[in-house]
Amino acid sequence: MTKTLQVRLQEIKNAQKGIFIPYIMAGDHNQGLDGLFETIQFLEQSGVSAIEIGVPFSDPVADGPVIEAAGQRSLAKGVTLTEIVQKLKEETSQVPLIIMSYFNPVFQYGLERFFDDLEQTCVKGLIIPDLPYEQESILKAYLQERDICLIRLVSLTTGEDRQRQLVQDAQGFVYAVAINGVTGKSNQYTDDLDYHLHELTELSPVPVLTGFGVSSQEDILRFNRVSDGVIVGSKIVAGLFNGQQNDVQKLVTFGCGVDKTHSNYKFY
Repeated sequence: MTKTLQVRLQEIKNAQKGIFIPYIMAGDHNQGLDGLFETIQFLEQSGVSAIEIGVPFSDPVADGPVIEAAGQRSLAKGVTLTEIVQKLKEETSQVPLIIMSYFNPVFQYGLERFFDDLEQTCVKGLIIPDLPYEQESILKAYLQERDICLIRLVSLTTGEDRQRQLVQDAQGFVYAVAINGVTGKSNQYTDDLDYHLHELTELSPVPVLTGFGVSSQEDILRFNRVSDGVIVGSKIVAGLFNGQQNDVQKLVTFGCGVDKTHSNYKFY
């Protein structure tokens, strides 16, 4: 079936614009979950392509210190996946929402109930970073007839045959992991990163977005030259928590304004 998230991102790519997806942690607001849609609307008004919403978890193996701390603050308020989904049922979003959750909260929720409830929200994508490709089959029946894409993460250290396997039937977009490590550490980029991103983007039938460590206008420019756009997490989470909304808005507006018809975005 046609997937809303994939259609939207492909339209942005076809228009030669940069795809920009911000990440926020559900519940990491002074009003807890009651502030979730205030943050969503703030980002929508800046023209984001979609919004990734993190679910707090006690053992977030892929999260760097900024997002882990945000998750701990959210957990301290008692925020759960169930409460997040119920809150998302209450209001609508102008852009597709993407849930990022580790598998355990999804499993504890109950798979059928989880996907039934998601259908009553604006969630159009799901990222489960600790669910291997080989185990995706447990979700296949729930996703087949629903307007929800399961997003795959692809490490750039993965061999070409494995990358080809991961992208051949990918949905929504491919999440290209730019560093070997946790989120938020841009100083770990390798010298051949741009080449590998370009190759993956050429290989993939769906847009490729670069994430993990993307934190500046320079990063946004760089990765839009070699992939279809970026996901920015730690920088936005920290900015929102520290009351730096103006700085966040400037970064988001910059990321949403990328025009790839300009020669700055040509990769040679």
